[in-house]
Amino acid sequence: MDSLNSLIDGFGTALTPMNLLWAAVGVLLGTAIGVLPGIGPAMAVALLLPVTYGLEPTGAFIMFAGIYYGAMFGGSTTSILLNTPGESAAVVAAIEGNPMAKSGRGAQALAAAAGGHFAGGMIGTTLLVLLAPAVAALAVDIGAPDYFAIMVLAFIAVTSVLGSSRIRGLASLLIGLTVGLVGLDQMTGQQRLTFGSLQLADGIDVVIVAVGLFAIGEALWVAAHLRRTSGEAIPVGRPWLGKDDLRRTWRPWLRGPLIGFPFGAIPAGGADMTTFLSYVTEKRLSKHKDEFGKGAIEGVAGPESAATASAAGTLVSMLTLGLPTTAIAAVMLAAFQQYGIQPGPLLFERESELVWGLIASLFIGLALLLALNLPLAPVWAKLLRIPRPYLYAGILFFAAVGAYAVGGEALDLVILLIIGLIGFGMRRYGLPVLPAVIGVILGPAAEQQLRRALQISDGSVTGLVNTPFSVTVYAVIVLLLAWPGVRKLIARGRGRGRGDGNGDGGNEGDGGGDRDGDRREVTA
Repeated sequence: MDSLNSLIDGFGTALTPMNLLWAAVGVLLGTAIGVLPGIGPAMAVALLLPVTYGLEPTGAFIMFAGIYYGAMFGGSTTSILLNTPGESAAVVAAIEGNPMAKSGRGAQALAAAAGGHFAGGMIGTTLLVLLAPAVAALAVDIGAPDYFAIMVLAFIAVTSVLGSSRIRGLASLLIGLTVGLVGLDQMTGQQRLTFGSLQLADGIDVVIVAVGLFAIGEALWVAAHLRRTSGEAIPVGRPWLGKDDLRRTWRPWLRGPLIGFPFGAIPAGGADMTTFLSYVTEKRLSKHKDEFGKGAIEGVAGPESAATASAAGTLVSMLTLGLPTTAIAAVMLAAFQQYGIQPGPLLFERESELVWGLIASLFIGLALLLALNLPLAPVWAKLLRIPRPYLYAGILFFAAVGAYAVGGEALDLVILLIIGLIGFGMRRYGLPVLPAVIGVILGPAAEQQLRRALQISDGSVTGLVNTPFSVTVYAVIVLLLAWPGVRKLIARGRGRGRGDGNGDGGNEGDGGGDRDGDRREVTA
C-alpha cells in the first residue's frame, strides 16, 4: 500500500504540464533515435547531459526515461522495414519482422512490435513499483564488503557476457578503470595520472567520457565505413492486427516480461540477451514452427515485449543499488551524479518525489508511445532517408558543444577527441564499450568500498568475505568464471562418446560394403 500511495503522489508530479511536456519530448526523441541506425539511447542521453544542466532534475530524468523506452519502440521500425536494427535490442525483430514486411505484412509486424513494447513496459514497470522499494529496504543493511562484491560481480559479468571474448571485455574494463583513476586520490589527496595538469586534478568528467566513447567513437567509426546511399524502407500502411494475429501474439506479449525483467535487473547483457532468449522460447512453444525464419509473428511479439520489460528491470538495480547493468543505465547514473544525487538504497527516502515521479512518467510515456507509434510508423520510416554525412556531422557538433559546456575549458575538447579515438579503436578491435563506461563510473566507488572494508578489518583480506551476502556473491562470481571451462569439458565428453559410437558405426558400414562386394562377385 505504501508503494501504491507513493505511486499516486508520483502521478501528481508527472502530470504537471512541464513534466508532461518533457515526457512527450523524450518519447519523440527516443523513437526518432531508435529508428535511425547507429544512434542508440545511450548516445542520445550522453549528448543531452550537458544540455540539461539548467533543467530541474525531475524533468530531466522524465525526459531521459522517455528516450530509453522510446528507443525500444523505434528500434523495431527500422529492423522490420529495412532489416537494419536501429538499436541493439531490435536485432531479433529483423529475423521475423523483415520477412513479414517483404511478404506484405509489415503493418502487422509493426503492430505486434508496438503491442509487445506496450505490454512488456506495463508489466515491467508494475514489477518495478512492487519490487524496487523492497530491494532498497534490503540494500540499506548492505555494508562495504557487500558493495565491493556487487561491483566486482558487475565487472566480471559485463566482461564475460559482452563482446566476442572475455579478454576483450577485460581490456575494455581496464581502459575504463584507468580513466577513472585520473585525478586526486579521495583519501590521500595525491595526484594520479594527471601529468602535472591542475585541470585534471578533479578527474575526467563522466559526461565527457560517455559522449566521447559513444558519440565521437561511433561517428568516427561510421565515417570510416561511410556509404552515401541510404536504403529504401518498405512502404507500410497503418499498423493493425486481426483476430488470428491477436490469438498468436497475446501469449508471447505476456511471456516476454517473465524473461526480460529479471535479466534486465542483473548485469548479464541487458535487452540484447533477453530478446534472443525470448525468441528461442517462442520458437519452441509455437504451433507454427515451420513459419520461423519466414515471418512468424510470435518471433516479433515476444522479443519486443522482453526488450522493454528488461528496461524496467535495469531501472530496479540502477535506482536501488546504484548498479548500472546497461550502457544507458550507466549514462543515467552519470546524470544522477551530475545533479549531486547518489542512486542507492536511500534514494527512495531522500528523493522520493523525483523517483516516484520518474516511475509514474514511465506509465504515461508508454501510453504516449503506443498512441504515437501505431499511426506514425510510416512517418518514422522516412527518417531513414537522412544522409549519414549530415546526421553524424550534427552529432559531432553537439558532442563538442556539450563537452565544452561541462567545464568551459578547451582541454575538455582535447580529452573528448582522445577518448573518441579510444572509442574508435575499441570498435575497430571488437572491444565492447559498456565495460569501459562501467569501469569509469564504478571504479572509484569500488576502490572506496574496498578501502573501507580493509580499514574496518585492520587490513585483513578476510574482511572482504566476512558476511553471508559477500560470500554468496563471490560464489556466483566463481561460477561465472568457471562455467565456460566446465561447459567445454562436458562438450568434449559428449564428443568422445559420439566419436566412439560413430567409429563403431563406421566399422559396421565397412563390413556391409564388403558383403555387398561379395554379392556382386557372386552375381557376376
